[in-house]
Amino acid sequence: MLLNHRDAGMSGIEIGAATTPSIRLRRKIDLAVQPYAQSCRTLVTHPRLADFWPQFLLTQHQIIRATVPLTEAAAERADKMAAADPAASGLARYLKEHVKEELGHDDLLLDDLELLGVKRATALSRIPSPTVASLVGAQYYWIHHHHPIAFLGFVALMEGHPPTPKLIQTLISATGFPHAAFQTLTEHGELDPGHRDRLYRTIDALPLTAEHETLMGISAMHSATLLPPTIEEILEQG
Repeated sequence: MLLNHRDAGMSGIEIGAATTPSIRLRRKIDLAVQPYAQSCRTLVTHPRLADFWPQFLLTQHQIIRATVPLTEAAAERADKMAAADPAASGLARYLKEHVKEELGHDDLLLDDLELLGVKRATALSRIPSPTVASLVGAQYYWIHHHHPIAFLGFVALMEGHPPTPKLIQTLISATGFPHAAFQTLTEHGELDPGHRDRLYRTIDALPLTAEHETLMGISAMHSATLLPPTIEEILEQG
C-alpha cells in the first residue's frame, strides 16, 4: 500500500552505488512518485482529512482488491512463456510467492472501513473511477499482450514507500479515528519493507534484457502518473 507524504529521496540508494536493474528501477520510481508524494501531503495536512479519509480508503480498496488477481494472471502468463523465456520461469516462481504475501489485505481494509461506518456491501458496490480502472487495467494489458515482467514495475511502485509509524500516528491524531481503523496501514508498514527487499533481490537475480528493464520502468512510471488523480478526485468531490 503506497502512502508516503515525504519526498522519496532515492530510497536510501547511496550516491555512486553500483547500478543493478533494481537500483535503476528505483531511481525511475523515486522521480516519478514525487507528484503523488505532494498529493499525499495535501491530503494528510488538509483540515478536512477526517471527511476525506474514508473515501481514500475506498479508493485504496479498489486498487488492493485487484492485486491478487493481477498477480495470478501474471504468474499464469509467465508459466506459459517459461519454456522459451529464461526470465519468465523465475518471474513465475516469485509471483506465486507474492500471491501469498497479498492474500487477505483487501478484507482487512474492509474491516478498517467498517470501523469508520462504511458497510462492506457499500464498499464493494462502489463503481471504480476511470483512473482506478486505467491504473489496474494497464497491467492486464501488458501481462496478456506483451510481457508479465511489466507487473514488477507496478509492485515496486506500490511497495516501495510504505507508510511509517510516524505517518500513521499523524493520521490518527488528525482524524480522531481509533488506531484499530488503521490496521491495513500498520500491516503494510511492517510487511512491505521485507516484500520490497525480496522483490529487489528477485529483479537483480532474473536474466533481464534491456527491453525487460524498459518495460518495468514504463509500467512503474505510468502507474505513478495515475496515482495523484486518485487523491485529487477525492478532494474535488469535497
